[in-house]
Amino acid sequence: MEAINKDWSQIKLRINIKTTIEKAYSSWATQQGLEAWFLRKAAATDAQGKNRKTNELLSKDDTYLWTWHGYSDDMKHEGAVLEANGKDKFAFSFSSNCPVTVSIYKEQDEVIVELIEDNIPVDNARIFKHYTSNTMGWTFFLTNLKSVLEGGLDLRNFNPSLKNVITA
Repeated sequence: MEAINKDWSQIKLRINIKTTIEKAYSSWATQQGLEAWFLRKAAATDAQGKNRKTNELLSKDDTYLWTWHGYSDDMKHEGAVLEANGKDKFAFSFSSNCPVTVSIYKEQDEVIVELIEDNIPVDNARIFKHYTSNTMGWTFFLTNLKSVLEGGLDLRNFNPSLKNVITA
């Protein structure tokens, strides 16, 4: 039997969505967009410390504080926008300070949203937990993004007392 040769330091996922590149981008790069499919609250400040408006595009060096539906306020993430070109590429720091880059482009007349999370810690204590939990999470949320943008249901768990479900 051959050994598995897997790069555990990166997650790469793609999904096709019936939407425009502009709508897909604003779903990632505005607080309002992020709250429609991913977060309970997405607060952001610019490099000068001024609060961003909810429908304003985030920019490089903005910082953010995120909370999720299905979790208490104790479950939060603070990070920074690493790249935001205003049209089709958005990157931010995420768990374990790993960069996540979202690229949006056309392929065979479909809009593709591609997510790459890099520099995942590969030490034995964290590799499988980080890789598997983040892969599961990103797969769910990309599916929810597709559902919301294509006019479907928001699949998230909105009940914070309901635990251990895949929708949170």
